Amino acid sequence: MNVNSHSDVYAASGVDITAGYKAVELMKRHIARTVTPGVCSDVGGFGGLFALDLTGLTHPILVSGTDGVGTKLKLAFRMDKHDTVGIDCVAMCVNDVLCQGATPLFFLDYIATGKDVPERIADIVKGVCEGCVQAGAALIGGETAEMPGFYPVDEYDLAGYCTGVVERDRIIDNKTMRPGDVVLALPSSGVHSNGFSLVRKVFDVEHADLTAPVDALGGASLGETLLTPTRIYVKPVLALLEKVAVKGVSHITGGGFYENIPRSIPDGLGARIERSSVRVLPIFDLIAATGGIGERDMFNTFNMGVGMSVVVAKEDADRALAILRAEGVDAYVIGEIVESEEKITLC
Repeated sequence: MNVNSHSDVYAASGVDITAGYKAVELMKRHIARTVTPGVCSDVGGFGGLFALDLTGLTHPILVSGTDGVGTKLKLAFRMDKHDTVGIDCVAMCVNDVLCQGATPLFFLDYIATGKDVPERIADIVKGVCEGCVQAGAALIGGETAEMPGFYPVDEYDLAGYCTGVVERDRIIDNKTMRPGDVVLALPSSGVHSNGFSLVRKVFDVEHADLTAPVDALGGASLGETLLTPTRIYVKPVLALLEKVAVKGVSHITGGGFYENIPRSIPDGLGARIERSSVRVLPIFDLIAATGGIGERDMFNTFNMGVGMSVVVAKEDADRALAILRAEGVDAYVIGEIVESEEKITLC
């Protein structure tokens, strides 16, 4: 900790720079868990250094992604639980670059808050580090901005950025997708990190009892169910890519099925999804029933229990399912690719 840097005048305006130093000290042990062979710098520098290992790569392509956690953070504030939203932040970024076939290499986070409470910042970064470990990426840098008067003292925003790498001829670009290919569903862990503006309105989250057991959720509370971190699919999907020719991958985020599945499908083709095959999680039934929301809107807002979809040739489907299940993902078939001007049809 830098004991020589302190400004009473700055502190009087609401910014305590020594709190930032303490937060860094508290988070160092968590960051150490994420170190990979490419890391060339320690926490505290002006930039994070990473040595790119090009072994086995002829034409490496860097793939980058950035995202935040959104208003799911309001749940964290109400529950006073801050050690899981970092997983969400990492997941939203690494799952996106994974859709191009990229292996995540490193991650950076950005936390903006009304008041720097070192223990809370360390909890947030603890979650970020857990997400990085799950994704096999290194946390090589970040920024904490104390912004009194801009954010309430008990609130913060959290965003992140990651970079991955993929061999040029292994980029997943849907060029080989054909009618008859199979659409696989990779189950989600819950609502993940999208649609929370609607979720908060439906359940009146700011005033609801978030800790009481809910029968429809198997006795779990609404708060813990909604705060369940976004699932990170990096390791199982990379294992799949090693053994099966994957033709398309979609991360089911904001916009649900209708916005995200079409993003991996070329013109002239569409995904025909069997509605009865989709294993909808109880939380989505509860959202629909409580809010009086129709099925079309639910599938156009939430992941509905499917966090990622993967397209493979029909003859590769059984093998793909076996690989994913061996990696701990209970994947299953939800549809097929057909000739169509409609990019997605639920039937």
